[in-house]
Amino acid sequence: MRLRFPHPLMLLIGFIALVALLSYVLPAGQFDRRDDPVTGRKVVVAGTYHAVPQQPVTPFQAVVAIPKGIADAVSVIAFVFLVGGAFGVVDQTGALRRSVGWLVQRLRRRELLVIPICCLAFATGGALENMKEEIIPLVPVLLLLTMRLGFDPVIAVAVSAGAAGVGSAFSPINPFQVGIAQKLAGLPLLSASGFRLVFLALALALWIAATMVYARKTRTISNSADGVIADPLSRRDGVVLGLVIVTFAIFIVGVMRYGWDFDQMSALFFIMGILAGLIAGLGVNGTAAAFVEGFRSMAFAGMLIGFARAIYVVAEQGQIIDTIVNGLFAPLSHLPVGIAAAGMMVVQLLVHFPVPSVSGQAVLTLPVLVPLSDLLGLSRQITVLAYQYGGGLADIIVPTSGALMAILAASGVPYGKWIRFVAPIYAALFVLGLMAVGTGILIGLT
Repeated sequence: MRLRFPHPLMLLIGFIALVALLSYVLPAGQFDRRDDPVTGRKVVVAGTYHAVPQQPVTPFQAVVAIPKGIADAVSVIAFVFLVGGAFGVVDQTGALRRSVGWLVQRLRRRELLVIPICCLAFATGGALENMKEEIIPLVPVLLLLTMRLGFDPVIAVAVSAGAAGVGSAFSPINPFQVGIAQKLAGLPLLSASGFRLVFLALALALWIAATMVYARKTRTISNSADGVIADPLSRRDGVVLGLVIVTFAIFIVGVMRYGWDFDQMSALFFIMGILAGLIAGLGVNGTAAAFVEGFRSMAFAGMLIGFARAIYVVAEQGQIIDTIVNGLFAPLSHLPVGIAAAGMMVVQLLVHFPVPSVSGQAVLTLPVLVPLSDLLGLSRQITVLAYQYGGGLADIIVPTSGALMAILAASGVPYGKWIRFVAPIYAALFVLGLMAVGTGILIGLT
């Protein structure tokens, strides 16, 4: 009998209840924290873990944590709604559907090429700026493309969220992951980039190959490009598509050069939606109606992000996050160097369940692990690698990741189906990460 996973909403509610229960079982404790001028964040102070009065989270407080989680994630949720609305307008213009039809026709009998192309594009986004939530509004476009090519909806998630997750985890330059981690470890930025690039290439090759194998096995020929007659693209379509491309170019520059947050990105795409509707002749009312339809399509995805955030709210309220981190990392000090490094990867994976933010995980765990690695005689660069591969790769599997659950919901892919697809690939990638850590130890990577 095949294991059936619960509905995504019930899965997240279950995690909220579990963490609330743990607040009664686990002792409450905290690390002292200090402002770190290098990263501009509050980081824990190693060796300062201490018990604090027990603060169990009552069932009603756990429910109250849900609106608190939504409030904490309001910028991300607003981004999902506004960008989803903007792409609802673009979709209403018909430009995307006609451009997809044109692309499908050009890819006739070469449909599998779309997989490496999309994977490389999203992996680049992951490597450059830890792309996650930004993928959610693109899901309808990816679904339209992959389904017209005869592929299972899982492929839409694999070439986007999956590829971006691999790119983020193995990236040599991701500022929200390796960048913060290297700062916290006192390492030069971009150090050991060549080493990371080698394993990034191997990881992406593995991901693309496995995705193509699955796509070939599950492809439905009747929905493929065979026999597709694309509607011609009009001049207005070209202008709308050009507007989308320019918007993404501004988005990349804003994020990479000016440090834009979700609020600025939301405003940018909102402007794009208004302009697209007016250029395409939808009029003011038609543009507004298309926005509303886009909002409606993203409602469930947006709410999942808030529910996922509530898990962290409950854990923080019960003051058990630091207890979990301290309890998981303390045994590593008694292990040989190689086993301790592998153990760091496993523990980083486990920590990512209650702390599904890679930057948050860095400021929580690296200040604890760096002194530990110095004590063991383990290179700090290896410690950062263990954090990257253990915590970063977890983004593609943990159900507490709001972005992942929202992307799956928008794609209509059950979490259980995604896990059945991704589990063997994830295992292979985790082994590749262990190989990278082991190789780093052998060659004395610093």
